[in-house]
Amino acid sequence: MKTEKRFVIVFAAIFVVWCVLCVLCSVFLFGQMREHNQQAMVQLIANLRTEKPEMTDTDILKALDGKSNTLDTDDTESMMKSFGLSEDEWTVKINQADSQHIMTLSVGCCLLCGVSGLAVFLFYMQYRKKRQNELANYLAQINNGRYRMALDSNTESVDSRLQNEIYKTIVTLREAAQRASQGKEELKTALSDISHQLKTPLTSVIIMTENLLDNPDLPPELRQEFLCDIHRSSKHISFLVQSLLTLSKLDADSIVMKKQNVPLSRVFADVSQNVEVIAELKGVSVTAKDNDITLACDKKWLCEALTNITKNCIEHTSENGEVRLCAETNKFYTKITVSDNGQGIDIEDLPHIFDRFYRGKNADENSVGIGLALAKTIIQKSGGIVRVDSEVGKGSVFTIKFYNQNV
Repeated sequence: MKTEKRFVIVFAAIFVVWCVLCVLCSVFLFGQMREHNQQAMVQLIANLRTEKPEMTDTDILKALDGKSNTLDTDDTESMMKSFGLSEDEWTVKINQADSQHIMTLSVGCCLLCGVSGLAVFLFYMQYRKKRQNELANYLAQINNGRYRMALDSNTESVDSRLQNEIYKTIVTLREAAQRASQGKEELKTALSDISHQLKTPLTSVIIMTENLLDNPDLPPELRQEFLCDIHRSSKHISFLVQSLLTLSKLDADSIVMKKQNVPLSRVFADVSQNVEVIAELKGVSVTAKDNDITLACDKKWLCEALTNITKNCIEHTSENGEVRLCAETNKFYTKITVSDNGQGIDIEDLPHIFDRFYRGKNADENSVGIGLALAKTIIQKSGGIVRVDSEVGKGSVFTIKFYNQNV
């Protein structure tokens, strides 16, 4: 806006200057008119007193007013000539000439003011054309991949704001394109990982099925073993496919978290029941302390996330170990911790523990590396954050925080 205001101010200043000049000239010329009137009147009165000494002051005033019958003629022109006044000395003639001068000067000033305004307008249009060409060149540079912020034009003018908004829009589009490209790479990597994860159990199922079909006389013990392996591989494939579908739905925001106030005692009870079998097989005890806390959450999905984290803790805890679920709250957030006294996580694995398909050094041979990634995604979609602290040989602590909305 500064540029536009500058042009308006310049034009207004020129207009004011010419108006002041017109007023000054008018005052000067009207002063000249008054002076000429006074001189003509004085000359007329002097001539009247000389030519008509018998006239009184009252008669002179009446004569000057044009209402006297004392004069020899009513014709003003003859009367003026009889008093020795030439035509050029008449007040009316002088006033007419001065009026013409004033009119000429006023018209000239108006024309000059209009020409000045036109010059300012043409200069402004030239400036606008220059700025439009600069913006066009700026867009051409951006389209050619030369992204830059024009700091030299970072002012409050409309053009500068438009240029900055163009830059922001282009940068946003570029970032969107980069994210799309990155998303394609991640999809490519995910498909590769999925293919790798499914390949082994599917191959196993195919081979064992072919053995069963090609060897109808297999011993019952071997046939039973093959069937158990097929069943186990099928369950592994089913788990993997379900987890991948869930992750895909979460990534696509097609799953809506339906938050309700739920006592964490119910959540912890469901989690304990979900891991009961694996905890018994490992000889690990699972304890929970909810402290009568209620949390606004989607119970189903929070149970899913906590189950995956708790299961991971159980798998990395030795026999007679313990996994603890605990909840705390304050005016800022509600915190849930899942801790164990197991073998811990290696410092090199710690930054990648929530990455999809990542398997640490101490991972189980049947681990897919998707449970913790799924848990983190669910927690983030629920409005929470999750982190892990661990020390090799002493155990791990998973900390989940849900910040209060009214803080």
